[in-house]
Amino acid sequence: MNDFGPTRVLHVLKAEGPLTAARVGQRLEMTAVGARQHLNRLCAAGLVTFEDRRQGIGRPQRLWSLSAQGEAHFDDRHRDLASELLNAIVVAHGEAGLDAILAAREAQQVRRYRESLSGARNVAERVQRLTDLRRIDGYMAECRAGDDGGWLMTEHHCPIAQAARACTGLCGAELHLFQQVLGEDVTVTRTQHMLGGDRCCAYLVEERANAN
Repeated sequence: MNDFGPTRVLHVLKAEGPLTAARVGQRLEMTAVGARQHLNRLCAAGLVTFEDRRQGIGRPQRLWSLSAQGEAHFDDRHRDLASELLNAIVVAHGEAGLDAILAAREAQQVRRYRESLSGARNVAERVQRLTDLRRIDGYMAECRAGDDGGWLMTEHHCPIAQAARACTGLCGAELHLFQQVLGEDVTVTRTQHMLGGDRCCAYLVEERANAN
């Protein structure tokens, strides 16, 4: 956002919020009406939120604060930190140390995913439950029937993309994870890959010919 007024409002709320529109106006040397206009625009954009608090008699006081999307507007170095930690692990413990950590992470994910997939009646339900889990984990996942059979699970966002660029083993671990939790009666093939330049990551799940 390069509109100077709204950007200044975001910075004030980040440093001092929650605040009333009048207080925002005071901090930025503008009228309460002007501050409220900026706040309403930011609210419409999903960057700020408000809460009406009643304090005694009279109209409730409207307090404005950053939304989760507004917080994300500010620089966050957690992605850089993840990459730095992965590199530090290799320096301190070698590739074998990193492989051990990735294996431990994968084992944790396998346990969590298998617990959610337990009780699924068929492959289709397993794929749908896995898709739901990936959506919860921030991958913007969806699934549909494949063009030539099977099921296609597509992930439109990768919340660990920065770390995956620094450690390609993360992508390999995810493919192995899907194979483990979906079962031996299916094959999982990655058909699109963000790190390879595609717009998404996609996985084709097919039942093995001898599954039945």
